[in-house]
Amino acid sequence: MKKIAVTGLCSLFLLAGCGDDSKEAAKDTNTEQEHAHMDHMDDGGVIPEGLAEAGSPKFEVGSKARIEADHMEGMNGAEATIVGAFDTTVYAVTYESTTDGKKVENHKWVIHEELEATDGKGIVGSNVILNAKHMEGMDGAEAIIESSEDTTVYMIDYVSTTDGTEVKNHKWVTEDELSEAK
Repeated sequence: MKKIAVTGLCSLFLLAGCGDDSKEAAKDTNTEQEHAHMDHMDDGGVIPEGLAEAGSPKFEVGSKARIEADHMEGMNGAEATIVGAFDTTVYAVTYESTTDGKKVENHKWVIHEELEATDGKGIVGSNVILNAKHMEGMDGAEAIIESSEDTTVYMIDYVSTTDGTEVKNHKWVTEDELSEAK
């Protein structure tokens, strides 16, 4: 009887250990899925129609700058090459991904030229449709504008500080998210 009880108890501990591992594996998988919407999409640097080049940007096209933003992992502190500089209004938006249904909160940034109005284009709190392809699941998504700012925005190339991935045509960083290259 004791032998059966000990065997049963050992089996219980073994199964409990497996349960913890599978919970941890599921947690890791969920974390990866939550961050999947942050996969950068290189759209070839297509510039939205009507977007005006910046008259006197702080960072000229072709120059280098240091990124002071963490929109994506590996971005903050990376050296950027300026690909384009434009004067526009930028928006932080909350939207539901069209590919996986995940809610993306306070995404920075989409620009005025990438919005299709549904109830007040450009007004904080208004609903819009995104016409942007910088992140998977963004194009065609319904969004709510969380904040807006008139500024110079930049399209940049950089190499991730975490995994060495080369990111091309990242849209967008604002002028205050860049500093002089070191």
